[in-house]
Amino acid sequence: MSAPPPERPRPDRVYAPDFLTELFRNPLDPGYADAAAARRRRGSSEPPQGWQAWSGRSISLFVVLVLGFLFAIAYRQTMADEPGRAQARSGLVTQIKDRESQTDRLSTRADQLREEVNRQRDAALSGSAAARLRDLEAGTGFGRVRGDGVVVRLADAPGKADAVTGAGAGPPRVLYSDLQGVANALWSAGAEAVAINGQRLTSTSTIRSAGEAILVDFRPVTGPYEVSAIGPGSMRRAFDDSRSAALMRRVAQETGLSFGVRGADDLTLPAAPEPQLRYAKPSVSPSPSVSGGRSGSPGSPGSSGSPATASPSGGGR
Repeated sequence: MSAPPPERPRPDRVYAPDFLTELFRNPLDPGYADAAAARRRRGSSEPPQGWQAWSGRSISLFVVLVLGFLFAIAYRQTMADEPGRAQARSGLVTQIKDRESQTDRLSTRADQLREEVNRQRDAALSGSAAARLRDLEAGTGFGRVRGDGVVVRLADAPGKADAVTGAGAGPPRVLYSDLQGVANALWSAGAEAVAINGQRLTSTSTIRSAGEAILVDFRPVTGPYEVSAIGPGSMRRAFDDSRSAALMRRVAQETGLSFGVRGADDLTLPAAPEPQLRYAKPSVSPSPSVSGGRSGSPGSPGSSGSPATASPSGGGR
């Protein structure tokens, strides 16, 4: 029986480090460490070269000089363009003043022609017919009226156009809904004629806003706003007791907005501009021989008609 062969010695196993473990243990490339060691060995023996020779203070001074140079160029360019802008601005101001003067002259001429038409009409009509026509014009707003009444004045709070106020009070400036509420309250109090900044209100008048502007019958009005009304002697007391007046007093107290009511003797309210009347017309069939289909029949109502214009309606804050 033979003896077993001797066991061969097992070679020692070498375990290489895991890649991820080595990556987290030494995240930087060895070249960075070699470069840092080389710089430490050199020390201060070699003078800095290139951008290394610039200190932080020198770089800051250079940046300041560059910015100052750019600001100087921009200022010089701005001053060079200023005469042109000033000239353009003055030209626009001159054009605006010329247009305003022309508008005033045309308005005065229109009033004179209107008075002349009224005189010619009264001369052509009998006395009773002319008086009845004048009463109808005064009641509808297309005739100038005079009498005692009330003036309600509203103005924005000084220096608080963009201020933030308490909840429910609204901005410290006059809104179109404020003028709507005041005008409706005056009508309810017995007013016979109402005008806002000299613009007469009629049954088809509108009080709206366009951005920051307030339009009365599509014409802009600016503050301070005066709502003038002619009516009986009890009109002021009735207006003071209205909900609109109470609301405006509360808004004025909370926001600083100006609101005041005063009596006025011998008020004169101008006439409203003449309206542009539109009439509906029956549609006409393109051919009498066409029957049925989608064509309209003779005598059917057309699509044209008088525009629906909303009357002033109250608006709350």
